[in-house]
Amino acid sequence: MSRADRAGTHVRRAGPEIALTLGTFGGIVAAILPLTALVEPARWLAAAAGVTALLLAVGFAARRLRAPAVAVTLLEVLVWLCAMTLAFFPASALFGVVPTLGTVERAADAARAAASEIVLGIAPLTPSASLTFVLVAALGLLTIALDHVVLTARLPLLAGVALVAVWLIAPIATSSAVDLVAFGLVALLTLVLMRAETRSREPAARAPRDAAGMIALTAAVSVLAIGASLLWAPALPSPERVAAGSGVTTVNPSLNLGTDLRQPGEQVVLTLSTNMPSAPYLRMATLSIFDGQFWRPDRQRTVGLAPDAFGPLEATEGMRVTEYESEIQIADLSTDWLPVPYAAFDVEGLRGDWVAMPFNRTVVSGSGTSQGQEYHVTTRSVRPTLEEIRATTAGASGAREDLYTPPDEVPTIITETANEVTADASTDYDKLIALQDWFRGADFEYSLDAPVDNGFDGTNSEAIADFLEVRAGYCVHFASAFALMARELGMPSRIVIGFLPGTGLSGAGRAEDREYEVLSSQLHAWPEVHFEGVGWVSFEPTKSLGVPTAFVPSIEALLEDDDGEDVAGPTATPTPTPSQTTQAPTPESEVTGESTDPEGGANVGRIVAVVFAILLLLSLPALVRLAGTRVLLGRARRGSVGAAWRVVQETALDLGIEVPAAETARAFGERLVREHGAPAEPVSRLASAVERSNYANGDPAAGNATLADDAARIRSLLLRKVGPRARAVAWLLPRSLLIRPRT
Repeated sequence: MSRADRAGTHVRRAGPEIALTLGTFGGIVAAILPLTALVEPARWLAAAAGVTALLLAVGFAARRLRAPAVAVTLLEVLVWLCAMTLAFFPASALFGVVPTLGTVERAADAARAAASEIVLGIAPLTPSASLTFVLVAALGLLTIALDHVVLTARLPLLAGVALVAVWLIAPIATSSAVDLVAFGLVALLTLVLMRAETRSREPAARAPRDAAGMIALTAAVSVLAIGASLLWAPALPSPERVAAGSGVTTVNPSLNLGTDLRQPGEQVVLTLSTNMPSAPYLRMATLSIFDGQFWRPDRQRTVGLAPDAFGPLEATEGMRVTEYESEIQIADLSTDWLPVPYAAFDVEGLRGDWVAMPFNRTVVSGSGTSQGQEYHVTTRSVRPTLEEIRATTAGASGAREDLYTPPDEVPTIITETANEVTADASTDYDKLIALQDWFRGADFEYSLDAPVDNGFDGTNSEAIADFLEVRAGYCVHFASAFALMARELGMPSRIVIGFLPGTGLSGAGRAEDREYEVLSSQLHAWPEVHFEGVGWVSFEPTKSLGVPTAFVPSIEALLEDDDGEDVAGPTATPTPTPSQTTQAPTPESEVTGESTDPEGGANVGRIVAVVFAILLLLSLPALVRLAGTRVLLGRARRGSVGAAWRVVQETALDLGIEVPAAETARAFGERLVREHGAPAEPVSRLASAVERSNYANGDPAAGNATLADDAARIRSLLLRKVGPRARAVAWLLPRSLLIRPRT
């Protein structure tokens, strides 16, 4: 008798095994294709497909070599670990492939950075190294799970449900149209898997009937899934804004502000008390990356919100720097991005998990909310005079290329208009002032309706060109046109999302402690341009809104002062403009895709946490099996013969003893006594109870008062009869969690 016959399993031919493996690969690829609407394909899609193919090939080869199911899964996990280490963290690994504690720390940092990108970013995301790692690693684990479900447990329908769940991620997250093509591929490949699974079993004569039943079931699941997707996904909240009628304003800092600005009514989102000479702009996020279609938020490294988190300001020697204090109370604003004046130097009083982004001096959170927060912000402003700003150039040594680079194809009207408007200006600052004055002049009109009527309610290059033709739009159009035209002039620029200066409260406090309130209708976008030795300078091109930027000559600056505290430079010059300026962060703060740990002394704590997590992970299978055994013994005490017999079968599986489907309970029990030292009397009583339960006409539970005791005794003796190593494997890696008895 062959080994397969002795095991009581159906013969599995190579052809159906190959079909199952290929079908699983195709199903995974089809399910993840819609994710390209959330994350640009780039290299992660090819890498994920490669890792999926590798893991499925390893599983197929191991099964052809008759490896146990547990060994197949463990081998796949080992290959996954080595592949992820080699691809993403070779420098911290032994021989480039064996992960170490340093590898675990780097992977944890990458996971945190990727989580921040996902929470704070706007689809479609540009995949960083951290996000690519998380995507590829997660899809590798999905592959291992589905390989076991389809190839070992032979449950392709369950795999199909999992694939549909993955396919649903994109339409749920983006509220976009359902990708019926991708769903059709997933459904088709699920049917292929079910058909291949039935053909892999013998006797073959039963396959058509079984296949027909499973195909009918899958068809029903498919109809329900696609119906739910069509009705449910479009009704989910859009990532741009989800607060209409809720009484709390929520803003996702992107340039999709048209819907936000057109909301009926308005409400107070926050109040501000400050010693600044006038109400400041409040920033939440900056957008530097522009590919011709979308302006995307910066996703730079984040650090813990400590007093020195934002890093020092840099200014030309002798240039004045003034420090101001502000108190902010959030009334009705729920967002992950905190409104702060520029340039933030220290933020105190926040509740929850908040971090600083030094690159743009903003404050963000992956798990908290701004709603109800009360916090204190210390800002420092670099304050050049008109002569000083004119003497500098718009540039940033060592800055990222995407701060300068316009998209590949820019409509001619944008470049020509930029050159024409600035033709008479001799300095970079004067060119930008000329652009600002032109946009705020009589030729343009502020309108929330004109963009919609003319079909360019967007931020891509063509929409900007249409805006310059129609000359009517709102802040998004003014800001994006200004920033793109600045780049066409060779100047680094970006867009800021935040709030306009608030409205003063009458009779509010002392002169040095002015109070303002900010309304939901004051949500705004404005451009910034970077100057060497000064930093990012805000401009206000939007017609009829905000305060236009204007620096004063040094002779006028000597005549007045304000309530701020000078920390550098001259002490008798005024604030040039309500739009605060500061120096760009040092190049070290422009490293993308990495998170840093602000707690320098936390190494011991991290090591303990990692060791504890590893121990918990290693003990998890044993805990699950122990809990399952207790549940079965409880059912056995209530008279369940099947539960008692299941305890014996699962114990045998954990010890590597075959539990064939073709063997009767009596024969199996006699083999346990003869070959593995099981106690004869309890085995005989339990086998008789199983026979009565299966074949007798009377009460199956009659005479089964000792079912649980017999099962527990058999289990205990079987474990004692094996060596310590086999017993440890049975406890720590129970095969019965992966293999069902009698399969």
